Amino acid sequence: MVFRRRTSYEVRIWGVSRIERARPAGGPDRPRRRGGAGAVATSYRLRWSVAGERRSKTFTTRALADSKRAELVTAARRGEAFDVETGWPLSMLPTDSPTTWWDWAGRFVETKWASLAPTSRRSVAEALTTVTLAMLDDTGRRPPDKALRAAMFGWAFNAPRRAAGPPPDRMREAVTWLDIHSRRLTDLEDPILARAVLDAIARKQDGTPAAATTTARKRAVLHQALEYAVEQELVTVNPLSRVRWKPPKVAEAFDPRAVVNPTQARALLAAVAQVGQEDERKATARDHRERRRIIGAAVTSPRLVAFFGCLYYSALRPSEALALRVEDLDLPADSEAPDTWGRLILSRSDAEITGRWTDDGRRTARQLKHRAHGTVRLVPCPPDLVTLLRVHLRDPGPAPDGRLFYGPYGGTITSATYNDVWARARHLTLTPAEQSSPLAARPYDLRHTAVSGWLASGVDSALVAAWAGHSVAVLHRVYAHVVKGRETDARRRIQEFLGP
Repeated sequence: MVFRRRTSYEVRIWGVSRIERARPAGGPDRPRRRGGAGAVATSYRLRWSVAGERRSKTFTTRALADSKRAELVTAARRGEAFDVETGWPLSMLPTDSPTTWWDWAGRFVETKWASLAPTSRRSVAEALTTVTLAMLDDTGRRPPDKALRAAMFGWAFNAPRRAAGPPPDRMREAVTWLDIHSRRLTDLEDPILARAVLDAIARKQDGTPAAATTTARKRAVLHQALEYAVEQELVTVNPLSRVRWKPPKVAEAFDPRAVVNPTQARALLAAVAQVGQEDERKATARDHRERRRIIGAAVTSPRLVAFFGCLYYSALRPSEALALRVEDLDLPADSEAPDTWGRLILSRSDAEITGRWTDDGRRTARQLKHRAHGTVRLVPCPPDLVTLLRVHLRDPGPAPDGRLFYGPYGGTITSATYNDVWARARHLTLTPAEQSSPLAARPYDLRHTAVSGWLASGVDSALVAAWAGHSVAVLHRVYAHVVKGRETDARRRIQEFLGP
């Protein structure tokens, strides 16, 4: 890992002092007597300081103490930097120590950074942070875990920030401690330690079990890092292959109780436009922060009707809907019949991610999920969605850069905003029992509803997978209950083909 130790030239060295203490009775060493007193043990202490931090080391003989003091004095006189953490000159630190996990995690980030999407970069940093905390020797004065996490997530596992220079002053102590107290990479060949690391990624910071998807994602990152270590011949075999540890099962199929029927979906979309208006009237002038949030919701919510419509009618992911531009719409002309279908041309995804994980420091659109650059997906646009989009193009209209969906001040709509609007729409539309159920609990459930509806309508699985941006295998795993529900109709068609 590219890292410079915190060093200093502010060094002060004191003389060697003699220490005497009473020796326990019956000790194996021959006692020394002074003036008729009892047995005493003598040792010699060398004291020095680096950057104001005092250090000391005790020796059994004066010759050893004087020799070590001479080495320190010589290093200081020739202008050598001293390591603040250990107190020793850089020339006296070990140089042939094996690769530590800390060093290897940094190299892994540097190697993988360019090929990863911004969200994947953040996931890698989260996983490596969790593993690193489990790979510390816990000796010395350990900084708080909050400071260690901030140093790793904010600097060490962010390749551009680390390449830009040393860590910020507020993180320097934590980074130095991590560099010194990380265990060796080869220590993971001990099954006990490997199991402890796996147990750590299966739990959240408060000690409670982590979600199965989170555990699986972090374990995948750890496995990749260790496979890369095998490739570089730092370890002979991936240590995880020797541990019989079963991660929690990930539920790939979604909850069918989240699917709404067409009547409920239309009622929810109608309620989205009304969100925030009643609260805006109730907001007090003194609560400026709450009033600004409510006004923002009142202004944004009507713009989100077509946004949620894209999720429900055309099964778009939220990030795909946010990336839509005017040129991506292939809508029928106004003179055509009202039941004419249109088409959406998808080529971008605007996933929510902060600029720290992007190449240019800004949130930017990327290619479609799990697709190469330049890949285009054509999705049908039902007449109901055509109507919603036409209304949206008239008021509020697209942004100057062509984006369909944007905030009240022209910025990107965040997930916190559209999730809040959706929760309020559910409150206005659904009964108390329905509100406490999984029914359309998240905006993403509208996409699940669309795909389920296509399958239930008898659309070919390969066509549904192409529209939704899935592989057929994933489609059948996630929507297995819908596919199974079509068995009766499938048997009837087969029987008609075979004849009486």
